Amino acid sequence: MQKFHPRVVAVTGSVGKTSTKEAIGEVLSRRFHTRRNPKSYNSEFGVPLTILGLSSEWNSKIGWIKNILKGFRPLFSSDYPEILVLEMGVDRPGDLDYMVEIAHPFVGVVTAIGEVPVHVEYFSGPKALAYEKGKILRATAPEGFSILNFDDEVVYDMRHEARGTILTYGFSKEADITISQYRLTSVRKDGQDVPEGIVFKLDYKGSNVPVRLEGSFGKQQAYTVAAAVAVGLALGMHLVEAVESLGAYTAPPGRLKLVEGIKGSWILDDTYNASPMAMHAALNVLEEAPGKRKIAVLGDMLEIGKFTIQAHQMMGEIVGRFADAIFTVGPRAKFIAKEALERGMARTRVFEFSNSEEVGRAVQDFIEPGDLILVKGSQGVRMERITEEIMAHPEDAPRLLCRQEEYWKNKA
Repeated sequence: MQKFHPRVVAVTGSVGKTSTKEAIGEVLSRRFHTRRNPKSYNSEFGVPLTILGLSSEWNSKIGWIKNILKGFRPLFSSDYPEILVLEMGVDRPGDLDYMVEIAHPFVGVVTAIGEVPVHVEYFSGPKALAYEKGKILRATAPEGFSILNFDDEVVYDMRHEARGTILTYGFSKEADITISQYRLTSVRKDGQDVPEGIVFKLDYKGSNVPVRLEGSFGKQQAYTVAAAVAVGLALGMHLVEAVESLGAYTAPPGRLKLVEGIKGSWILDDTYNASPMAMHAALNVLEEAPGKRKIAVLGDMLEIGKFTIQAHQMMGEIVGRFADAIFTVGPRAKFIAKEALERGMARTRVFEFSNSEEVGRAVQDFIEPGDLILVKGSQGVRMERITEEIMAHPEDAPRLLCRQEEYWKNKA
């Protein structure tokens, strides 16, 4: 880092970090030699690997020996990236200290925190977690930029501690980069309407550019694009150039990706992880998108500590208003089922299971042609196994689903 002096774009938040990192990488690669974290290498371990251009070798001793040797290559290379886009995650207090010390941000990006953020379990509360994530902004170079989600109250409040020039984005007309005219799109296939993607406009200083994303869904993806465009603008790109650079962008596996299901059904695969904010957003997409029946397959939301019962009950209230059937996975998700039942949903439409293997078989039997099925839950519940069970072409799982590496396949 000291030899090459790349500019660092640091990305954090409780929702949308990886998608935003990917979108920023697409935008900046149009003009700069750019490197970003592979997959979700966003820890005190993964960030240094990204800086060195290495990959995790998981449990392979030989692989790690090779990695150590490869780690010396940048010292003798002149082809180091101009920009590093580094996703930085937080599990416990102090996690960000090391990361911002070895990679001083020139641009700090905070996506969304929400009222009940994920990973709050090891903090005294959401404010303490927000303080930890705010370290990215406090470490940002004075001549740099802080990119903030205007619509997230917790994030927007961080402007008081942010350094550099502040750029905001959101659906609010008061944001610097404004999202407008958002809507879901669909296409006719085999006699049924199928979700296709989203369209919206981005407005900046009186100019506006239309954006169309196929295979990506939800307002979260509009936020992702707006944040990426904001970074492009901060680094000297024009609005049209930044938007055009997103032509190859698509949401990563496990982030509300449309997958063809068995029996003529369609799956909204949102299995990478889950927080209350993200699950609420996914349920909104399930409700709005076309489908003969709306089926929600929802697993535990982990790492939210004292908010666990309340947050799952809230999801039960939301999904119980519109879903044709609910399948829950895990002891915490039972509170989703319980709340939906108490709100008047028929017992014959609510099914509870303890693990992903059991529910996959049950959903398979339940599916009918034209159904739209949302599959979502925290990483530890392994909800991607359910998607693999009910997808029409399981041979495509390595390409379409998250956690398909041998390490995860062998993990209980």
